[in-house]
Amino acid sequence: MSLKILDQLSQDFTQLLENSYDYNVVIEVGKQPNIKLYKAHSAILYQRSLYFRQKLTNATKKNNVIEFKIPNLSVQTFDIIIRYIYSGIVSLENFEAATIFDLLIDLNEFQFIELVERIQAYLLIIMLLGFHPSMIFNSDDFKTLQENAFIALLKQDDLQMEESEIWDKVILWGKARTPDLPSNLEVWTDENFKSLKATLQHCLPHIRYFQIPSEDVLKKIKPYHNILEKNIWDDILAKYLAPNVPIASLILPPRKKATVQLPSRKASIITPSSSIITLEHIAELSSWIDRRSKIYNTTEIPYEFKLLLRGSRDGFTVLKIDSTNEILGGYNLLIWKVPNGKYSERATTADSFIFSLKNRNQSILSRVKDESTAIVYGKISQGPIFGNGLGMGRRSKSISKEWYSSETVYEKPIRNIDAWFFIDEYEVFQICKI
Repeated sequence: MSLKILDQLSQDFTQLLENSYDYNVVIEVGKQPNIKLYKAHSAILYQRSLYFRQKLTNATKKNNVIEFKIPNLSVQTFDIIIRYIYSGIVSLENFEAATIFDLLIDLNEFQFIELVERIQAYLLIIMLLGFHPSMIFNSDDFKTLQENAFIALLKQDDLQMEESEIWDKVILWGKARTPDLPSNLEVWTDENFKSLKATLQHCLPHIRYFQIPSEDVLKKIKPYHNILEKNIWDDILAKYLAPNVPIASLILPPRKKATVQLPSRKASIITPSSSIITLEHIAELSSWIDRRSKIYNTTEIPYEFKLLLRGSRDGFTVLKIDSTNEILGGYNLLIWKVPNGKYSERATTADSFIFSLKNRNQSILSRVKDESTAIVYGKISQGPIFGNGLGMGRRSKSISKEWYSSETVYEKPIRNIDAWFFIDEYEVFQICKI
């Protein structure tokens, strides 16, 4: 019989990182005033990271210590990476999507391929399923969802489900991960409830109990109230029996409901959720999508522009150029994806276009002329790419806000010069027919 006590091994190596015993590598990370020195061990770095293996191969020692400088990496990101190197653990629950996105890019450069793939899956769950939870909650694979991903979903303020439905899914997930529970709740013992409570101990604090209607409290929560802390259950009862009496429990706010646009072309106002484009821009873009010569009136826009990502908020296609306030973008009817291999992939479409938004009579529309390379699915360190016309690239390894624009695949240029440039903000929209 073989015993695998990996948790203890992970803790021991983490402690080795923290106490720096017998270190022989010093890594300086960041730029002034945010610099941090890490004391590490060449044997561990060499074995755990292809990036450091290459660095160590030709490194020279000074007083028996190897020194590295990584100025273009943040201390926060490297702290996650070095702890993963030593412990094999990455905890994502407490990080914003923007931080995770930056981490993903840097992990790819450190060649942690398996971890990159897992975080990609994690991001897809968090960013997509928060708005479409039925995609996972109603699937056969829901019960196999990892706890950290499940908790991240439960934490979302904009999870688009009723709180009582979220409770149902938590119970269902917990039962699936707790062995030997009777199917008939009426025959459950105290031990059965204790087992389920242990399984759900990290999930239960994220349920917004005080936002659940009293009928559902009676129907859904009461049968399982033994898995709750006594003070929580007492406060739930008090909230509905005497709503004006103060309680000790923290009352989490209701989840934010996504704004639903009015489903009529005759609607007087459709408010864009963008910090870059206006309602007039949306009318112009909608006209281009439909290949109209006349621009839609703002009261007859036939599309809803759903904001999926914002650079300053989520870390990842409309963009505003730093210092010039130019607004550039592209329209892609196909889905965006990450290629399976390490090389870019091309996609064919006759409907894509790139643009520069100005005043109505001065905006530039450039439709695709080489359909075979209209869209490029770039590497993980890149973003949306419209052929050679417009794309998010990375000339230097630490920059994720660097874009380029040139004229090759599309009819005409949308900038005066073909050059790399920095952006102030960028947004990704899903365009839905009303």
